[in-house]
Amino acid sequence: MEIEELRKNVKRLSMRATDAKMNLHDLSEELPTDWQKIPEVAEATYDVFRQLAEARKALRQAEKASA
Repeated sequence: MEIEELRKNVKRLSMRATDAKMNLHDLSEELPTDWQKIPEVAEATYDVFRQLAEARKALRQAEKASA
């Protein structure tokens, strides 16, 4: 069951990462408008991708341990 929870978490974070990536992309296309938002949007994108990388690593380790 732990592996299923980890998979769900990876899927949820993957969707959040895609949204964050699109927000960063949209902001870049609107520059120079709202240039002040760059640090905030970039930090949010970084954070979600860091969480996703950690979740994927935890899932791989759990799958390896159960094999």
